[in-house]
Amino acid sequence: MLVWAVASQKGGVGKTTTVASLAGWLEKEGLRVLVVDTDPHASLTAYMGFEDDQLDSNLYDIYNGAELTRDKVLECCKATRFKGLDIIGSTMALATIDRQLSGRAGVGRILKRALSLVDSEYDVALIDCPPVLGALMVNALVAASLVLVPTQTEFLALKGLEGMVRTFAIMEKASKGSLIDYMIVPTMYDRRTHASNTSLDFLKIHYRDHLWQGVIPVDTLFRESSYRNIPVPLMDKKSRGADAYRQLLENAIAHELKTNPQLVTPAVAAVLTDDGAGAQKDNHEKEIADDMSSMLSSGEES
Repeated sequence: MLVWAVASQKGGVGKTTTVASLAGWLEKEGLRVLVVDTDPHASLTAYMGFEDDQLDSNLYDIYNGAELTRDKVLECCKATRFKGLDIIGSTMALATIDRQLSGRAGVGRILKRALSLVDSEYDVALIDCPPVLGALMVNALVAASLVLVPTQTEFLALKGLEGMVRTFAIMEKASKGSLIDYMIVPTMYDRRTHASNTSLDFLKIHYRDHLWQGVIPVDTLFRESSYRNIPVPLMDKKSRGADAYRQLLENAIAHELKTNPQLVTPAVAAVLTDDGAGAQKDNHEKEIADDMSSMLSSGEES
């Protein structure tokens, strides 16, 4: 199973939209998808049509439980109204996790262990991260084979990117050299504005080794999809926003085939041979339309 984290230390750059849009395309391909909401604000949980108090089991139970078992993790995986797309939802109680886990060794690997227990159930897991560096973000980064870093093409978001890259360096040092593979995703790009073009040029100069060469454009359908609780590809797969996320998905899969081929299921690899529309897997579309070192040390590796 591929595990991708979507992370940034700045809010409002498109993290939740990125998770939902990639999940939408994967769902259209008939893949088994799990999204994990690690942000106490529960934006992704709401995007998928749930209130945080509506779920009887959620991510908090995984962190707070005395014993981590496969059955416990599966109990927290809730089906959404989209076929093959499940969620481990969030709750405001997650805001207390840093305090509860403080001082315990290996707490940065809890989510990785949890996902490894349900590895055979899904093709891809997508983790939506909070914008704050703490146990929840560390867990997501440790669990992921690839980290997608949405970066709004404007100056303040670039400063947030600097902080995220520093975080990667700190974690690599704390974990004794285990490198974090990340891909910067320019978002909210408006080619008509000087700010967007200048910011994109900056990314190309200073981050070219980790920069996805495409962009996610400004698209009013993103706001509409959030309001309707339907990922953009499931609402209008021909929109420019959906098309951009399709390109990102294909690029990320191709990257993983080179770097972590053992994690790519045949069904995921087949996405690259599709025509880009996933038409043969779309027969249900009508139904849809209606302290850091301590965290990383002494934990059981999965």
